[in-house]
Amino acid sequence: MTNKIPTEKTGKNQRKQLFIWLFALFAGAILGCFGIKLLNEFFNFVATIYTRLFQFIAIPTIALAVIITLSELSAKKNTGKIFAHTIFYTLLTTFAAATVSLILYILFTPDNITIDTIAQNASNITTNGLSYYEHLLSIIPNNILQPLISGNILSVILIAAAAGIGLSFAPNTENKTALIKTLYGLQELLFVLIRALLWSLPLGIMAFSAQLSAQIASGSAISALGKYTSIVLGGNIIQMFIVIPLFLLAAKINPIDTFRKMSPALVVAFFTKSSAGTLPVTLTTAENNLKINPSVSRFVLPICTTVNMNGCAAFILVTSFFVMQNAGIELTLPVMISWLFISVFAAIGNAGVPMGCYFLTLSLMSGIGAPVGILGVILPVYAIIDMVETVENVWSDSAVCAMTNKDLAEKL
Repeated sequence: MTNKIPTEKTGKNQRKQLFIWLFALFAGAILGCFGIKLLNEFFNFVATIYTRLFQFIAIPTIALAVIITLSELSAKKNTGKIFAHTIFYTLLTTFAAATVSLILYILFTPDNITIDTIAQNASNITTNGLSYYEHLLSIIPNNILQPLISGNILSVILIAAAAGIGLSFAPNTENKTALIKTLYGLQELLFVLIRALLWSLPLGIMAFSAQLSAQIASGSAISALGKYTSIVLGGNIIQMFIVIPLFLLAAKINPIDTFRKMSPALVVAFFTKSSAGTLPVTLTTAENNLKINPSVSRFVLPICTTVNMNGCAAFILVTSFFVMQNAGIELTLPVMISWLFISVFAAIGNAGVPMGCYFLTLSLMSGIGAPVGILGVILPVYAIIDMVETVENVWSDSAVCAMTNKDLAEKL
């Protein structure tokens, strides 16, 4: 009886939280449709605050999780096993996502866009000023503060991994013990801040929902790219609701229950359009709702945030095909297979930030001399695509974490 009461109370609290979040979601969507300028400005202000708060807390959360986990590398033999399972499931799900999109593209090849349309939208393209080579080079930091200031997630993970491995193999002294205890204390503080942010999040969800609703009502998030958009979104939906659940079922995990318990993180992912920004919520939700072992969640999820990019791989593949097709490049089966691998490994090297996949695809297409003006045509619908992609990425991260936890449950 002693264990039953807290379990029932936890279940009621989760259902209550989900109800409040859904109410905020629908209330925001309705209020955003009214087109009241002052109200929309208020919601934009609130949405900006929450976006900044997520960005503020995401970087230290990722860094501390990686440092603490890797600092125990020499003491805990299971860290290597956790990493191996994470990479295996990451590659498995990412290749599956790209393969689904490849099949959809072959079955429902979109029509070409007229030259006039490409020319009219070419001015919409903005770049981050980096080629793909420079993108990879930017991961290597030249000082410790710049990655933290610029929010370069991959650089932060690289620094954190180096610090964690260094601590792992450093001599066991009082200073090392004191430093690790301090890191644990900072991590506990961060989780207190995350819980406070989650408590106030219904207001943020209402603001995000109203913001999106206002954009759709004004027509800024709608375009007539028909088949292309359907292929991208269709691949994401199939991956989310068929492929990933099949992986979970194969691991003897209930996908419906897992999806329901991770829904708070998925809602945040939809509106923030950032896997990294959603990480604090993903971590808290996985540990509180799925009861994932913290030694698994705090290692797997920060790693997956940067390497497990199911939605990004699918977007890169389909968009590259679409651009090359319009450039007159023949898409033979060998070409398509080679780009499947390119899209998977390019996605793994992409940071989980808004529009990361867009800029990465732009760099790849520029590199082969394809007409990147087509990406200007795609830009109006990318906001919706980016939202769905991020949900898929976070859902896949959650599944990888759950499967790794299940595989290693007896050894942890």
